[in-house]
Amino acid sequence: MKIVKLGRCDYEPVFAAMKQFNDSRSDTTEDELWVVEHNPVFTQGLAGKAEHLLHQSEIPVVQIDRGGQITFHGVGQLVVYTLIDFKRRKTSVRNIVSALENAIIATLAEYGIQAAADPKRPGVYVGERKIASLGLRIKNGSVYHGLALNVNMDLTPFKQINPCGYAGMEMTQIADWVQPCPDLDTVADKLTAHLIHELG
Repeated sequence: MKIVKLGRCDYEPVFAAMKQFNDSRSDTTEDELWVVEHNPVFTQGLAGKAEHLLHQSEIPVVQIDRGGQITFHGVGQLVVYTLIDFKRRKTSVRNIVSALENAIIATLAEYGIQAAADPKRPGVYVGERKIASLGLRIKNGSVYHGLALNVNMDLTPFKQINPCGYAGMEMTQIADWVQPCPDLDTVADKLTAHLIHELG
């Protein structure tokens, strides 16, 4: 599995590149993990409802093709796109979701943060507060999109939305629990190692 570090990027060019990668891949294309930090953007999933955007602002809203509702990406958040041929891996989407959640939980445990998945709603939580979001798209037997882990960011824009469609959902991040907060690259290295292990 190849790890591609994209640095800080606007959302839309990366979204377009993901779709192109998935559409052009063959049975022998190596799976990839794309590590990226996005400039501020709200992304609205296929079933997204307009009422979950509570306040308009200068932050753009991009309609995309993953499942789920609206979420926020911004500087200080670690995003990993999981470009995986799940048919070749003889696994299921549910297993991939669990692998992503388990990798996040294991990464947070390295920093002494006790986190857990919730069977009723996707993502990873510290108590009742959400620290990581998941959203996937399945097309042609492969998966793209992935996960977003809050590391050390301005969480204020989450107040402008019902995160992932849940009114009043409180968000948290590694910086709320660990000081000094580790840098994004360090967290990315730990998380991608756990992802490769969990995805087998």
